[in-house]
Amino acid sequence: MTTGRFAPSPSADLHVGNLRTALLAWLFARSGEPPARFVMRVEDLDPSTRDNDIAQRQLDDLQSLGLDWDGPVVVQSSRLDRHHQAIGQLTEAGLTYPCWCTRREVAEASQAPNQPGLPEGAYQGTCAGLDERARAERASYTTRPPALRLRANAATITFDDAVHGPFTGTVDDFVIRRSDGVPAYNMAVVVDDADQGVDQVVRGDDLLDSTPRQIVLHHLLGLAVPQYAHVPLVLSTGGGRMAKRGQATTLGELAHQGVPPQRVLGWLATSLGLASAAEVVTVATLLERFNPAGIPRTPWYVTMADEDFSPLA
Repeated sequence: MTTGRFAPSPSADLHVGNLRTALLAWLFARSGEPPARFVMRVEDLDPSTRDNDIAQRQLDDLQSLGLDWDGPVVVQSSRLDRHHQAIGQLTEAGLTYPCWCTRREVAEASQAPNQPGLPEGAYQGTCAGLDERARAERASYTTRPPALRLRANAATITFDDAVHGPFTGTVDDFVIRRSDGVPAYNMAVVVDDADQGVDQVVRGDDLLDSTPRQIVLHHLLGLAVPQYAHVPLVLSTGGGRMAKRGQATTLGELAHQGVPPQRVLGWLATSLGLASAAEVVTVATLLERFNPAGIPRTPWYVTMADEDFSPLA
């Protein structure tokens, strides 16, 4: 049976863009024949995002729209041992190396002529060829522990996205464990999806470029690659990406303006072509109307003004 998921980071309350993506992930899963499982994961990998109150509010918001999920919510930070086990598997296979490069050094190196096959701005493998003596020398003049990078060997990955179609990316040697010892997002999400049985990943298309990195990890760890669907984002009228801080509109903010979750669901449905303006709908109604092939291929531009939250396109 297919398994879909939604995996928010509890750094701030969900805004309407996050809610729209969650709704799409739920619709993709539940519209299958037979309906797929849908699981929930709280991605609090980064210690700075581990806020249980925010995580609970996010789950409450999803339920207020009518979204449900199967089984208990998985908390990513409880799975660190599993992430490190997978990192160890790659290290034992000789597929990793320590890297002391700062972000500034990486940026400066990326301005030089790229290594053959690597895209512009990619990590240029500065630490890839260091021998033990060079590594010891590098470690001697910095107090910062090294990050750990994967030897991707400029692998070229092509996959068929359910929204964007065929997509090809060349993978640089990316970080799988940060310098503070925390497993990197790409590492953790691959392991967690596999362990939860997730084989359908629906998420924002801002993550499309990072998917080849994750597919490389799936291959190297012997894990099945999910089917991906990268859906368009919700953008502000100026074309800027919504964020969970600042001007982003959350259910809580809208509730203070007298806008109930049911009306927000209607707005989201209208943006997806699943409801007419001001129509009262439920997720059950949307499920009957949903066709993955019919979702918009362009961003949804919105304006936020006083009591009104108006779709522009």
